[in-house]
Amino acid sequence: MEALVLEQKGVLSLRDIDLPLELGPNDVKIRIHTVGVCGSDVHYYTHGAIGSFVLREPMVLGHEAAGTVVEVGDKVDNLRPGDRVCMEPGIPDLSSRASKLGIYNVDPSVRFWATPPIHGVLTPFVVHPAAFTYRLPDNVSFAEGAMVEPFAIGMQAAARARIVPGDVAAVVGCGPIGIMVALAALAGGCSRVYVSDFSGEKLAIAGGYHGIVPVNLNERSLHEVIQSETDGWGVDVVFEASGSPKAYNGIFDLVRPGGAIVMVGLPVEPVSFDVPGAIAKEVRIETVFRYANIFDRALQLIASGKVDLNPLITETFKFSDSIQAFERAASGRPTDVKLQIAMEGEGN
Repeated sequence: MEALVLEQKGVLSLRDIDLPLELGPNDVKIRIHTVGVCGSDVHYYTHGAIGSFVLREPMVLGHEAAGTVVEVGDKVDNLRPGDRVCMEPGIPDLSSRASKLGIYNVDPSVRFWATPPIHGVLTPFVVHPAAFTYRLPDNVSFAEGAMVEPFAIGMQAAARARIVPGDVAAVVGCGPIGIMVALAALAGGCSRVYVSDFSGEKLAIAGGYHGIVPVNLNERSLHEVIQSETDGWGVDVVFEASGSPKAYNGIFDLVRPGGAIVMVGLPVEPVSFDVPGAIAKEVRIETVFRYANIFDRALQLIASGKVDLNPLITETFKFSDSIQAFERAASGRPTDVKLQIAMEGEGN
């Protein structure tokens, strides 16, 4: 099958590649419709690695996906051919200790699409376990279905924060995940969420949502805004979603005593951490790695209409233009939030 293949760092090609399509009894075969271009995909393209995950051989990219079931295994009774679906891209070992504890997202043996050496889904067909395949409600488009995966990260962050209705939060970083985190925090009960960044373009998009207060760091500091808006008390939760080591400078000055810091962004270099500052406020520190047991809830929240992700979809490229889509994503155009790729010949 033809696929978008990352041959090596900085080298992409659209070419035929042999991919496994054997259908097991608990699997479904899916015709791919829409795939989102994720920051991790772009990072593999530009850097060839993320932490200990290193590209050592050609790999198909893409893990934010939606499509149509075309075949089901003998033991699958919850899905049928013709069903429109989205897919949770991580396949854990359900017998592992992590899975039995309900934290399969940190299962060391998890097989996650487009994470070396596992191929992704920027190709016409894929076989996936039915247990991690979710039927799209009629009012959810393929484009929205492909947004469930990144939104699930926001949902995981909001769940880890243990939000109480009426809480005030701050999100450092207004990239796609930062905005997803802010929307999940609002859906989880936050009364308002401050989102900071240097990109006025992205902040303008985030500020279009009721409850999100954009803070342009070129004009004022997040600390000054929070001090003013909370009478010096601080916010209940701070989500770090930028991945910048500099974001941790003074981060404990943002949160109230007894509040929480939730780490979502992945720094590419060591971070200086103010342990005395955390201890002095008894700040609860949480971390987020992907998601677990939350994908279906993310989908239902989108279907309910309480979260509209359509304003975040900047442009959709044809599959034949996949390389151009990645080149554009790598260029960091400030007006881009989420780029998507749609397979040709598919309806909406």
